[in-house]
Amino acid sequence: MSKKPRAWQRMLSGRRLDLLDPSPVDIEIDDIAHGLARVARWNGQTTGDWAFSVAQHSFIVEQVMADLQPDLEIHWRLAGLLHDAPEYVVGDLISPFKAAMGVDFKTLENRLQEAIHIRFGIPPLVPTKIHRLIKKADKASAYFEATQVAGFQPDEAGKFWGIPKTSLQIDATPWPTATAKEVFLERFEELSTAL
Repeated sequence: MSKKPRAWQRMLSGRRLDLLDPSPVDIEIDDIAHGLARVARWNGQTTGDWAFSVAQHSFIVEQVMADLQPDLEIHWRLAGLLHDAPEYVVGDLISPFKAAMGVDFKTLENRLQEAIHIRFGIPPLVPTKIHRLIKKADKASAYFEATQVAGFQPDEAGKFWGIPKTSLQIDATPWPTATAKEVFLERFEELSTAL
């Protein structure tokens, strides 16, 4: 008889999150913020004293969403802030690697995302128009990150992510880990309090 492999991750909060069957009860915002502030985008291939974190990226995405659609409901802005939240346990795999992994990885990410949404009072499934808005803001952030800290020239970045249609002046200078965590948590509190 073979023993099932352990599929849970112990968080600093003491929660044990089952990656195959995630429960909203085992999800804490402090764990998410802590993890995302320490997960590097671009596989760490960025300039600066600190890695460009998923927490900082998530903050920018939410800001761009609000700029693109100022009347956007708060719970969808919160969904934007949390759009990459599963990465606090699975890391930020670059898109080419996710494609090589196949659909099973995406299923795992989607289960985690749904549990996170339920935990924080967001509908588990995001409507297509909101998903598109998140993707548009995500690509805008990627463009600024790519051209400011990941070594891409603007024309090359434009081919991959398009030229952003936002009026915001984005500064993608990487924040220290503690700052990324703090700013992410502050924004989460502002949005969740306004729900």
